[in-house]
Amino acid sequence: MKAARELRSGKGHKDENFPVASFVIEARHRGLILAFYEFVRIADDIADHASLTPAEKLAQLDRLEAELKGTGEGQAEAVRLRHALAERGMSSQHPCDVLTAFRMDVTKLRYKDWDELIHYCNYSAMPVGRFVLDVHGESKATWVASDALCAALQINNHLQDCGKDYRALNRVYLPQDVMDAAGVSVEAIGEDQASPALRKCLHDLALGAERLLHDSLVLAPQVQNTRLALEIGVIQTYAQKIVDMLKVRDPLRERVHLNKWELLGASVTSLAGGLLRRAGRAATPGQTSRAA
Repeated sequence: MKAARELRSGKGHKDENFPVASFVIEARHRGLILAFYEFVRIADDIADHASLTPAEKLAQLDRLEAELKGTGEGQAEAVRLRHALAERGMSSQHPCDVLTAFRMDVTKLRYKDWDELIHYCNYSAMPVGRFVLDVHGESKATWVASDALCAALQINNHLQDCGKDYRALNRVYLPQDVMDAAGVSVEAIGEDQASPALRKCLHDLALGAERLLHDSLVLAPQVQNTRLALEIGVIQTYAQKIVDMLKVRDPLRERVHLNKWELLGASVTSLAGGLLRRAGRAATPGQTSRAA
C-alpha cells in the first residue's frame, strides 16, 4: 500500500476559501491546527484520488485512523497529529469524525434533501470548528454557532465546485429534492454553462448557506479568545462574499473565488471592525473579555 503522502494533490492550506491558522491565531496554537489540517488534507486527497478504487480509498482511510489512534508509524500526517494531540491531552474524536465524512465521499454519491446534506456537514465540516474551539479552551456552548458557520463554508464549497465534483467524481452534493423542484437533471451539472433552472437551484442553496451564516454571527461574541474571535470574523466575511458571488455568478463557467486583493481587503475590514467591537465590549460595564 502506498504511503498517504504519495497520494497528495498538491493543495495546501493557502489554497482554501478561509484562513487556516493565520498570523491572527496565537503562535502556540498554530502548529497543532496545521497538523490537524494536514491530516484532513491528505484524507481528502485520498477520497478524491482519481486512480484509487473505492476499496483502496477506504483501506487508506482506515490506515490513517489506525495510526492516528496509535498503531503504526508509517503515515507521517497521522503520527504528527497523534503526537500533537497527546501533548495537549486532547482526544482524536474530531479528526476521526472527519474521516467518517471522507468514507461517505467514497460510498455516497447523492443526497436526497437538505437534512442529508447537513448530516454530511456534521462530519465533514463541523468537527473542524469544534476542534479549533477546543484547542483554544472555549466552551462547548460555542459549538452551535460554530456548526452553522462550518456548514455554510462546506455548502459554499459544494456550490463552487459542483461541476468539477460531478465531472471528475460523479459526486453530487446538490440535494435531489431541490433539483427536482427546479426541474434540473443531474446531467445538467456537467454542462459548460448552467441553465436558468440550475442557476435557480444554486441560488436557493446559496440562500440556505446565507441563513447558516446569519445563525453563526453570535459566535465571535461568544468566544473568549480575542485572536480567535477576530479570525472567525474574517472567515465569516469571506464566506458572505462567496455567497454573494454565488447569487450572481455561474460556477460552471465563472470563477467563484476571492482573488488576493479581495481577500486582503476583506481581511483588513473585518479585523478593524472586530477590534472595535471587542474594544467596545471590554469597555461595557458588567462585561469582561479575556485578551489573547
